[in-house]
Amino acid sequence: MVNCYCEYCGTKTSSIQSLTANSCFRHPLGPGKGKHKLYEGSEKSQYSCKYCGTSSSQITSLTANSCHRHPNGSGKGKHAPAL
Repeated sequence: MVNCYCEYCGTKTSSIQSLTANSCFRHPLGPGKGKHKLYEGSEKSQYSCKYCGTSSSQITSLTANSCHRHPNGSGKGKHAPAL
């Protein structure tokens, strides 16, 4: 079975269709204002932020915190997993 993860919040589903059909509570536009986005990287033991290099063992933990090097400015966006 393939696991599909949301790039914004780390939600895990068994299909792309079920992932992208639902609203994401960590969407960049705000909670309920957009759908989950498929994380296109592979499953890893550590996920790193593509902006600052912070790492975590789960996408959900990584994307839960603000990134000081986010393109929108410090504290204005969450960490994003690198591919």
